[in-house]
Amino acid sequence: MMIKNFNSLANTEVKKKALLILESGLSSAQPKNFLKSFVSKNHILLGKNQILLSNYKRIFVVAYGKAADSMAEYVSKKINVSQGIVVVPKYINSSITSKRFKMFYSGHPLPDKESVRAGRAVQKFVNSCTKEDFLLFLISGGGSSLLALPDEITLTEKKYVTKLLLQSGATIDEFNCVRKHLSMIKGGRLVQNLNCDGCALVMSDVVSNDLSVISSGCTYNDNTTVSDAMNIITKYSLGKKLPKKVITHLKHGLNTRAIRPSRLRIKNKIIATNQDCLNAMILKSKQLGFATKVYSPIRHDVVIAAKKIVQMIPRKKNSCMIFGGEPTVQVKGKGKGGRNQELVLQILKLIHNSNDRLLVSSISTDGIDGNTTCSGALIENNLSNLQKISSYLKNNDSHSFFKKYGGLVKTGPTHTNLMDVGLIIKY
Repeated sequence: MMIKNFNSLANTEVKKKALLILESGLSSAQPKNFLKSFVSKNHILLGKNQILLSNYKRIFVVAYGKAADSMAEYVSKKINVSQGIVVVPKYINSSITSKRFKMFYSGHPLPDKESVRAGRAVQKFVNSCTKEDFLLFLISGGGSSLLALPDEITLTEKKYVTKLLLQSGATIDEFNCVRKHLSMIKGGRLVQNLNCDGCALVMSDVVSNDLSVISSGCTYNDNTTVSDAMNIITKYSLGKKLPKKVITHLKHGLNTRAIRPSRLRIKNKIIATNQDCLNAMILKSKQLGFATKVYSPIRHDVVIAAKKIVQMIPRKKNSCMIFGGEPTVQVKGKGKGGRNQELVLQILKLIHNSNDRLLVSSISTDGIDGNTTCSGALIENNLSNLQKISSYLKNNDSHSFFKKYGGLVKTGPTHTNLMDVGLIIKY
C-alpha cells in the first residue's frame, strides 16, 4: 500500500472504498508503468520512430525531478547506461541501486546551493557529450527548483522570487515563465549547444501538458518572452517586492534580443499525465459499484475550484465523482497546509451542513502537500462540531484542522509526480 495510514483511516466502509480508489491512482502513477512502453533492451520507442542504441558508443542519462530516481533505476535495468546524473529533492530516500549514477539532493520547493551545484554539473555533463554518444533525459515535475543556475542574479534573489511566486497564487505556467527568464539552463538553454543525439521522456505535472512548462522546459524551445514574464509580475503586483537586480535583469532582456535555442536535436515525448491516474481511478470506482463521473482538469484558485467541484456533485446516491489537476493557493496566513488539504477544507466548508452524506478527498501524487509531510486529506461531512472552518482557511492552516479532526492522508514521497487526484463520494 502506498497510503501508509490506510488501515487507520479506513474505519468506515465508504472510507475504505475511497482509499482503494485513491490507492489505484497512486499505484498507476509509478514510472515503470509508462516507461515499459518506451524503453526496451537496446531501444527507445517514440511512436513510429525507433532509436537503436547500439548505433552509439556511449549511453548517458540525465534524470531530474520527483520521479528521477525511480525513472533512472528502471531505465538502468533495461539499457546499458555508461554514466548518468540523478537529481531529486533532498527529502527523498533514493531508490537508485546502480553505481553508474551521480546523485544530487537539491532543495524543493525553494532552490538551494545543491540545486546550483546540480545545475552546473548537469550543464557540464551535457556539454561534454560527443557525436558518438546518446543522451537520454528523464524529466518529471519539480525540476525547476532542483536544477538552478541563476542568470546574473544571486541564489538568494532567485529563492526570494520563488517564494513570492509560490505565495502569489500564480499558475505553474506563469511561475515557470518567470523562472525561465532568470535562468541559464531553462527554456531549452541547457541543450542549445548539445553535440550528440538525444531524447527526453517526460512525466507531466502541469495541467496544460506543455513541454515548455514542465520543469521549466530545460530541453524544449521556450515559447515565452521577457515581456510575458514582466506582465506576470505586474499581474500579481510583485514589482515593488522583487529585488531591484531581478527587475533590472528582466528590463535589460526587454531591450536586447532574447537568447533562444537554435533548432534542438532533442526529441521530447510526454509519457504520462494526470489523466492516466484518473483512468485507473475510474476503473476501480466502477469495480466497487459506483456510478462514476469525472471532472478534469482542476486548475483555478482553490476557492473557485471548490465551488466548481461542489456544483458537479452527482444527484444520486452511490455515486463517485473523480477529479484531477492542480489548483493554486494564494497564501495570506502563516499556517501549515497545502493545496490539497486546503481544497478539501474549502469543499467541506460548502457541504458540511448538507443533508446529503458525502466524503471528499484530494491528495498529491508526489506524496508531499505544501509545507507538510502529508499527501492530502480525506473527510466525511457528517462530523459534528466542525467549528471555525473559516478561521483555519483564513490563516492557510488546513493542516491544523485535519490534525484536530482527523483525515490526514500519509504516503511519504512516492517517487513520482502527476499532479493531484481527488474524489467526492455520495452515499
